[in-house]
Amino acid sequence: MEIISDTKDFYISSDTAVAIGKFDGVHIGHQKLLMELNSAAHDRIEDTKSCVFTFDPAPSVFFGAEKSLLSTRSEKRILFERKGIDILIEYPFDAGTANTEPLDFLNDVIVGRIGARVIVAGSDLSFGKKGAGNCELLGKYGLENDIDVRIIDKIRIDLGGEKEVSSTLIREMISEAKMEEAEMLLGVPYFVCGHIVHGNHIGAGLGFPTINIVPDPDKLLPPYGVYLSDVIVCGKKYRGLTNIGTKPTVSDHEARGVETYIYDFEDDVYGQDAEVYLRHFCRPEQKFDSLDALKAQLASDIESWRTEK
Repeated sequence: MEIISDTKDFYISSDTAVAIGKFDGVHIGHQKLLMELNSAAHDRIEDTKSCVFTFDPAPSVFFGAEKSLLSTRSEKRILFERKGIDILIEYPFDAGTANTEPLDFLNDVIVGRIGARVIVAGSDLSFGKKGAGNCELLGKYGLENDIDVRIIDKIRIDLGGEKEVSSTLIREMISEAKMEEAEMLLGVPYFVCGHIVHGNHIGAGLGFPTINIVPDPDKLLPPYGVYLSDVIVCGKKYRGLTNIGTKPTVSDHEARGVETYIYDFEDDVYGQDAEVYLRHFCRPEQKFDSLDALKAQLASDIESWRTEK
């Protein structure tokens, strides 16, 4: 996958099918849009590249409406590549971008620089100065410029009542540690990725070696606690137990971390990348009176969840 990032000065020479959106979480609604994008690109007689156009930072983050992300830049890249996207554009969102008129944005960027012959977007699309660009304007623009515009409706799902799939709803589920419900909306368990770094090695000293990753400061984490997890490291998938939090028993620091015990795993993977998928909330994080009490709880946690699938 080709990535164009941190620049407005680029030009794509081939025709493209372009999906426009924020794609926070890359949930099942976004995935429906991406399926349509790939289909549109592959169905054209001409050599057409599938292209995802997203802003970085997201407009909602730039304007201060949101302070946390379901998907960081690196996590989105992982998900888009796995969906078979040819080109990812992370277009800088700044004051100049925010003040661009919708038609100028379409003419100069989406068509002029990207060569869009197909544009795919969600029904809640908003773009251009003051969000004046919408699906109605986009559809009219497509008719006038011989561009195939495809609008994808929202997906609704039963979560004890029918609800519209959205990043907002997923944030609600994550914030309440409802990991199974979040997985239904995302299509995969909610995950955190990062480099494996050295921790304080307390776990190894207690007989339970762990891997540690430091989450992106903008990453939305669920409530602090212990989670049943899957871990992908060095291209292989393992089962694990993950602690999200600040490890209050062994540290007075408030820096949040993601620490995972991987079942039946002893490899040295420091410096490698890991993806930690949070499948089920087991218990809240707590401070123990002693390291012996912590060790006993860790042994109990590991044994209790060993056979869970």
